[in-house]
Amino acid sequence: MLLVVQRILVLQQHQGMRAVLPTLAQSTHGYRRFLSTREEPCQSEKLTDIGTRRIFDSDHDMVRETARKFFHESVIPFHPQWEEEGIVPRSLWKEAGTLGLLGIPIPEEYGGPGFDTLSAAVMWEEQGYSGCFGPGFSIHSDIVLPYILHHGTEEQKQKYLPGACAGTTISAIAMTEPGAGSDLQGISTTAIRDGDEWVINGSKTFISNGQLADVVVVVAKTDLNAKRAAHGLSLFLVDGGTSGFSRGSNLKKMGLKAQDTSELFFDNCRIPINALLGEENKGFYHLMQELPQERLLLGAMGVAHAESLFEVTRDYINNRDAFGGKLFDLQTVRHKMAELKTEISVARAFMDQCIVLHQEKRLTPQMASMAKLHSTELESRVADACVQLHGGYGYMSEYFVSRGYVDARVQRIYGGANEVMKELISRSI
Repeated sequence: MLLVVQRILVLQQHQGMRAVLPTLAQSTHGYRRFLSTREEPCQSEKLTDIGTRRIFDSDHDMVRETARKFFHESVIPFHPQWEEEGIVPRSLWKEAGTLGLLGIPIPEEYGGPGFDTLSAAVMWEEQGYSGCFGPGFSIHSDIVLPYILHHGTEEQKQKYLPGACAGTTISAIAMTEPGAGSDLQGISTTAIRDGDEWVINGSKTFISNGQLADVVVVVAKTDLNAKRAAHGLSLFLVDGGTSGFSRGSNLKKMGLKAQDTSELFFDNCRIPINALLGEENKGFYHLMQELPQERLLLGAMGVAHAESLFEVTRDYINNRDAFGGKLFDLQTVRHKMAELKTEISVARAFMDQCIVLHQEKRLTPQMASMAKLHSTELESRVADACVQLHGGYGYMSEYFVSRGYVDARVQRIYGGANEVMKELISRSI
């Protein structure tokens, strides 16, 4: 780093800044990002424009174009129907897999595109922009698959990852129980060793992708005598159709109506000894390793959703007739939009910082919690304001902001309730 700075100073003395910029840009990827001429969203015509943001480059733009086209052509037109049905078709997953939109960071040797974390973030954001949260793509690609990639055996990786990236194997993770939500140490589901098998008993609830899942990562107690519950948890891979494993009905929810959400039941469910994922009794630590990415992606989707809600509302107030002019002509409306754009832009700057840190493997659990807390709270505030600016139409389910309002609400609950995020953040103070 010192050599880079010295070289810049010499060039500046002899050739001026015109020579400095290319040299600095070629020095490191981070400096190329720092000196990028790409506009930030708040400078662009729309917050959702492609080609903005210094953290991305033209390769990421191509991923974004593919993802945006997919959501606009294959998801948005059909999402109302899927909300009525409470589930998306399996064919959609296969289409996403064919386009390389599933398991984006998974290495090519396991059937994935092998792209970077920034590319994965593009997919999170494009789903947020679409406002269509029925397909549980991020849960599958960026919450479940990392457990298998980082903690699975070679046999497990070869068995599950290629199909998961192709969209032929859909995954879920089963943490939450009727008596244990954000407090993972309250889990009561057990897995007891019996010869060359594990026997699982217990139940899970609010499991996203629960109806469609072909494989479920199940969190269970394996050491019933552990001094602390965290020291006795393990993870298991349970295939759909395994004897003793059953699913409840598709749960009816306030929002995310097209996302299948289920109760799962394990009644003397026997799985082979090699279904253990990671180390025995180390499940809690595996969870703690992967939860920061889950919280980051929830925050990233929250900011993107807020940006999209803002743009839809901007279009509405510029076209809605009111008091002899357009709704935008009212100062109180313009000032509210100014507030929203400022808040969203500040959140975007912090979120981009977190995404880059995660790409560099330097994102701390506390920062991930901050990203989730701030972004999802903002998302709900923006959704509420946008409903208000739409008036009565904002209360109609056919309108984007109405659906966005109810879909945003759960963001402050799952992935660890925001009250828990505050406690985690406070530990670094």
